Amino acid sequence: MKVLITGGLGQLGLELSKQLQARAEITDVYSISRQKLDISSEKSVQVVLIQYQPDIVINCAAYTAVDLCEEHEDRAYQVNVLGPRYLAQACNQIGAKLVHISTDYVFDGHFNNIEVIENEKYLSSPLEYRMNQAKRSIPWIETDEVNPQNVYGKTKVEGEEMVREYCPNHFIVRTAWLYGEGNNFVRTMLKLAETNKELNVVADQFGNPTSTKELARVIIDLVQTEYYGTYHATCEGVCSWYDLACKIFKIKGLEVQVNPVTSEAFPRPAKRPYYSALENKNLKELGLNTFKHWEEALKEYLGN
Repeated sequence: MKVLITGGLGQLGLELSKQLQARAEITDVYSISRQKLDISSEKSVQVVLIQYQPDIVINCAAYTAVDLCEEHEDRAYQVNVLGPRYLAQACNQIGAKLVHISTDYVFDGHFNNIEVIENEKYLSSPLEYRMNQAKRSIPWIETDEVNPQNVYGKTKVEGEEMVREYCPNHFIVRTAWLYGEGNNFVRTMLKLAETNKELNVVADQFGNPTSTKELARVIIDLVQTEYYGTYHATCEGVCSWYDLACKIFKIKGLEVQVNPVTSEAFPRPAKRPYYSALENKNLKELGLNTFKHWEEALKEYLGN
């Protein structure tokens, strides 16, 4: 079985390549970097896929700079919408399965499925209000209505639609808050801790920190089935960025004072969702949800 990975030098691409090469059932792994394959070029996609003739294509390539997407909407469209279309068409042409990596940002991030308490938001601070809302919210499942609030999320939704339209044998995998080999939130916190004994971290955005090691394993198991469709794929459990930072420092035994702040303390060009936690409903129904809890996966990542 031959597998081709686009965006092969990204965090997930590197981990997928590593794990695939250790699988006996995988005969060849082609990890293609952005420099060697720009998926927004239809001709390049066709040439590469016809050359390698993979059985499976895993698309890790994307324009993921969320704030830059607001400024470079055309480029985001080319990579996140046209790229998946060209890959889907080429995969359908050669009879390959397509795994397309998507995001929690396809949802609006509102606190969902909760009873709104009259006037509660006027009785507490914005931070306390949002934290209370998060405690009562229910993670998004695959069939919930998408409603992206920024350019990145909108282009990822359109990219999903392209995959569904042009390649029947597809797996759309939505994930979130990834960390692995490369730049990520975990490494940023550890770097900041080298020179800071006090940090302000956003405490009103909630999601699922997910190890690329966990995600890669699940993807490899899933793609060897014919259970095509859309999947949420994140580590178990929900937390805020503040919770995650506190856990990182606790695991590493670092004395850093972490102050919880609202999203407004860090103004950004692109709107971030308050609550984008995902539930791996479809994986669980198939018995393929082997994700660890985010705290356990983080300990393993940090070597503790």
